[in-house]
Amino acid sequence: MSGSGLQGLPRPVAVVVGGGGVLGAAHVGVGYALEQRGFTPDLIVGTSVGALNGAIAAAHPGRAAPWLEHVWTRLRRREVFPFGFLPSRASVFADRGLRRLIARAAMPSRIEHLEIPFTAVATDLDTGAQALLDHGDLESALLASAAIPGVLPPVERDGRTLVDGGVTAYVPVRAALQAGAASAVVLSTGPEARPLHPAVTPRRAGAVASRAGLVVLHRQIESDLHEAARRIPTVVVPTGVEAWPAPWDFGHAHRLIGTAALAAGDFLDRLRIEGPGLYRDDAGPPPVPGPARTVPVAGVGR
Repeated sequence: MSGSGLQGLPRPVAVVVGGGGVLGAAHVGVGYALEQRGFTPDLIVGTSVGALNGAIAAAHPGRAAPWLEHVWTRLRRREVFPFGFLPSRASVFADRGLRRLIARAAMPSRIEHLEIPFTAVATDLDTGAQALLDHGDLESALLASAAIPGVLPPVERDGRTLVDGGVTAYVPVRAALQAGAASAVVLSTGPEARPLHPAVTPRRAGAVASRAGLVVLHRQIESDLHEAARRIPTVVVPTGVEAWPAPWDFGHAHRLIGTAALAAGDFLDRLRIEGPGLYRDDAGPPPVPGPARTVPVAGVGR
């Protein structure tokens, strides 16, 4: 099996939207590139902010990017992380800001009523297992998937206590496999999604913790991508962003969206599919043993 660009991907094809908080603005730029090329997935799987962006795309296929740009370019920290009275001490912030965003997104109340099949990925706080939320109440699924532990309140749903899906699946490509995807288009943001280069040894506590967190996320993402690539074509769309804002800084949406739209469009126009493997602009780490192979995009050296 081989083919040119997105048309060469075997069906059903999943769009996999990773976490990243404020960095989720870059998803919008990639969304523009996909929509401009007439691409509509067969299913969408999202974690955290990727679940919110993905659900909106599932509700408004082919026309979600302009709406999302309008939201992201006007979003401010206090709207997402408002201080206020909470019924418990389980989180620093209330989730009322996210509830307002979800309410304004013109989506159905139930997941199964979205136009494209959709799964939000959360984490069961008791068992540590992934929770794949593909039916039922949409608002509670999105709140659960985005419930950063200690920052936003956990969600009680179907007898389980759920928190951010990024704890177990920052880029939920395994969930796409479980949902039956025959290929995947991955939207992943942030420095943890790029090859991990050696860095000057951090000396301060905050820098040490930040570097360690980056290593953990990077290893999780790479393991999951290579597992998927053993079985299906797995396309990681670049954003072109080199300078990422701080997690609480919502003032860079225009830059993230514009940069990602250009980089993703250039990549997609050069894409050639040649069977199962990992398709991305950089060679990344050596491929894991097995039938998978890291296949560079056409025009990028082997």
